[in-house]
Amino acid sequence: MTDLITRLSGLSVGSPEDRAFANRAEARRQSEDSYLLLLHPADSGPVSLVERRAVAAFVAVLHQQPETAAHYRALLEGTDSVLAPTVLRLAESARGPGPWGRYPSGPLSHEDQPGAPFRLTREQRDAIGLRLAAALEHAHLLTLHPRDASRDALQALLDAGWTTPGIVTLSQLVAFLAFQIRVVAGLTVLQAARSAVPA
Repeated sequence: MTDLITRLSGLSVGSPEDRAFANRAEARRQSEDSYLLLLHPADSGPVSLVERRAVAAFVAVLHQQPETAAHYRALLEGTDSVLAPTVLRLAESARGPGPWGRYPSGPLSHEDQPGAPFRLTREQRDAIGLRLAAALEHAHLLTLHPRDASRDALQALLDAGWTTPGIVTLSQLVAFLAFQIRVVAGLTVLQAARSAVPA
């Protein structure tokens, strides 16, 4: 069975990009294992399957990588077709260039970029529930405002009913998606560049 990164990248078997990726066999295997563990768990534990897939679809849209966004959108729609349109609308409204935020005062301060945090309205929170609302706000923070991560941001999750193990899983999911999406984007660009070179 072909791994997800290969499918999303559209790698042709035996192509230079496929061979290069195959040389990283351990990373390839671990990426697929992480995907299955986080998005297709045998036991969802403190983060429900719907929550995992809603966050994944939301984050994939934020990254603006079409193939990956389409995959996670379909995964969420197949899990909860009622919730999916609302989450996807929120994701579209939350997109932006990023990363925004402020570093602690020091040598990196010149890279500070102002940007409004993502906050759901009361009506939006009521529509998807406080727990998922807090998860989406946190996912946005980690994706587009990583410099602004703070103790207060974690407290907001706890206040919404998240446990520490749940927060760890949520953060692992967002971090994994960032990795997966960047690999897919990189392989896609490499293939396009090679195809553009005259034979």
